[in-house]
Amino acid sequence: QVQLVESGGGLVQPGGSLRLSCAASGFTLDNYGIGWFRQAPGKEREGVSCFSSSDGTTYDADSVKGRFTVSRDNAKNTVHLLMNSLKPEDTAIYYCAAVSRDITAFTMCRMTSAPLWDYWGQGTRVTVSS
Repeated sequence: QVQLVESGGGLVQPGGSLRLSCAASGFTLDNYGIGWFRQAPGKEREGVSCFSSSDGTTYDADSVKGRFTVSRDNAKNTVHLLMNSLKPEDTAIYYCAAVSRDITAFTMCRMTSAPLWDYWGQGTRVTVSS
């Protein structure tokens, strides 16, 4: 089955860290641009961190800059989102997405609608609370 599956979400205290994973099956992730998005209750979906496989650009939202880092593990066909110094306002469902078109990371992070992507995961919940 061709899909993306996120994992690694959970409950963490403010100031803590989590590493989310996005595993691909049925296709090879290193040929795709990757986006991480989140949606908090009652809020619009926002692009968190994106990187383009076509031009190598990366983009991080101002709200997570310096705290979140995206990395690839090509051997495991998986992308990770390492989240440090977590805040209560980081509470949301986090989604990963993959696209094969040549798009800059800045543009990718504005593609908040799932149909714009080739693949979109089911999401993993992150709760930051004491």
